[in-house]
Amino acid sequence: MIAIDWGSSSLRAYRLGDDGAILDQRRADVGVLSCDGRFADVLARHLDGWDDARIMMCGMVGGRGGWMEVPYVECPAGEHEIAAAIAPLENGPTIFAERDLRIVPGMIDRGSSPIADVMRGEETQIIGLLDSLVEGVHTICLPGTHSKWVQVRDHAVSSVRTAMTGEAYALFRTHSVLARLMAMEDPPFDAAAFDDGLQRSGDAGGLLHHLFGIRTAGLLGRLSDTQSPSYLSGLLIGHEIRAQAPRPQCVHLIGNDRLLTVYAHALAAFGIEVRRHSEDLAAIGLHRLARVMA
Repeated sequence: MIAIDWGSSSLRAYRLGDDGAILDQRRADVGVLSCDGRFADVLARHLDGWDDARIMMCGMVGGRGGWMEVPYVECPAGEHEIAAAIAPLENGPTIFAERDLRIVPGMIDRGSSPIADVMRGEETQIIGLLDSLVEGVHTICLPGTHSKWVQVRDHAVSSVRTAMTGEAYALFRTHSVLARLMAMEDPPFDAAAFDDGLQRSGDAGGLLHHLFGIRTAGLLGRLSDTQSPSYLSGLLIGHEIRAQAPRPQCVHLIGNDRLLTVYAHALAAFGIEVRRHSEDLAAIGLHRLARVMA
């Protein structure tokens, strides 16, 4: 089968063996938001030469503005509830007429707050992790533009919490008064400046006050233009971690190596044990859901 993790900014395609092993993979910076509705053409181009009949997709391809919106599954839910809500692509294009295209739903956590939280794509990566988790409660963090903090209880997703850390970093880094005091090109990661930002996140005053402090530190020469981006990153991630209550003893990180290295560094500074996992878990999760669905 073919497994597709299609998000807002990128497409990852995997060709899987019957046992779920990854036989081949392709990646392209062609996310759902840049397709202009030409989903079939884009997918066909990136699957050239792969003729597997079943194609399982997850991510924003099933969200509003995607190929077909698939309703959310309510928390708490495990693999069986998610598999039962997988939707076949309606009115599939002629180019895929002989193939079975299906889209995995996202998840919604209504919790006790009037404002719900949601995720699409991350639930499939978490399904891919389940085999390595024992019964009990686990905390999973999926860093990114919108970082997800997910609690899994006895192999079911019980809660979802989102932090717009990555997007906030990008906005402050490029479109704020702080950007004027930062190097235009991204400098190398500065661990000392990052750690200073982490520590500052625990001081009184709150995030908005702390952010303006980056400006004053730059003006007074306490932060150079190459140190400020790492300090900003540490400050935002520090606030993100401190917002998790109760603070977990161990966190499973899922994502790309660059982000996981930064988050692992931050979590270690808080005395939290870290276990790292590849973002390719989406392929494992899609294969697992296909088996449950069969």
